[in-house]
Amino acid sequence: MTGLKQRLSLRTNFNQLRGLVPILGLRGATEYVVQNKINVHGSAVFQLHPSTVQYPLRVRRGASDLRVFRQIFIKHEYSCIDDLKQVGLVIDCGANVGYSAAYFLNRFPTCEVIAIEPDSENFALLEANVASYGKRARLIRAGVWSHEADLVMSEVGYRDGREWARQVRPCYPGEKPDFKGLDIASILASSGHERISLLKMDVEGAEAIIFADCGAWLDKVDNIVIELHDDSTFGKASQTFLGAIDGRGFKTSRNGELTVCRTY
Repeated sequence: MTGLKQRLSLRTNFNQLRGLVPILGLRGATEYVVQNKINVHGSAVFQLHPSTVQYPLRVRRGASDLRVFRQIFIKHEYSCIDDLKQVGLVIDCGANVGYSAAYFLNRFPTCEVIAIEPDSENFALLEANVASYGKRARLIRAGVWSHEADLVMSEVGYRDGREWARQVRPCYPGEKPDFKGLDIASILASSGHERISLLKMDVEGAEAIIFADCGAWLDKVDNIVIELHDDSTFGKASQTFLGAIDGRGFKTSRNGELTVCRTY
């Protein structure tokens, strides 16, 4: 029985490797499979270079980075918007370590991306992963909120508590902020663009706060891809979000964990 299990495991690994080679090349596919199996936490960073992006991407060993990478470049999470035309400004809220930003920068070669991420360690890798795109990528270490506010990283773990699930919260009275909370209207105003071609949002439940007060900017958004969270202390985000976009001309669909809202 042990021999059979070993053969089945080898076959599974081989089939996985074969499927990854067109995306990552043989060396990258092998690295991906090995790192996915061992999943040991550490400070080391390795690189993967998907065929769809111009520059290699850094991945922290044992972090949630590999799972985010898998969603975007192996499972093609954002392929649902690949056919968008004339994409100008992309605002990436909850940019994590930059994989979604890199995807958009390559998929839409004339776009500019404003990538916003509050966690300092995630932000450092975000900077490294999009540095080569120069002025097309503007990075802001901040939280996205319904209004300008002083925020800190939450000390309470959300979901699995890993790097892709960091939450923010408002400062308590007298507490020193970690960074600012920025509203979408202010981000757009500072961009030099009149409209947001694509708003991507994965902010671990804070979307319930953001879309509770969005009248000043929502009509300036052409397309939205958002991961909605109904199990956070911020409240049921789905109800708030769907109420906010109701009657504003969006055509709504689902793609995996994403809610996709398009006007064209």
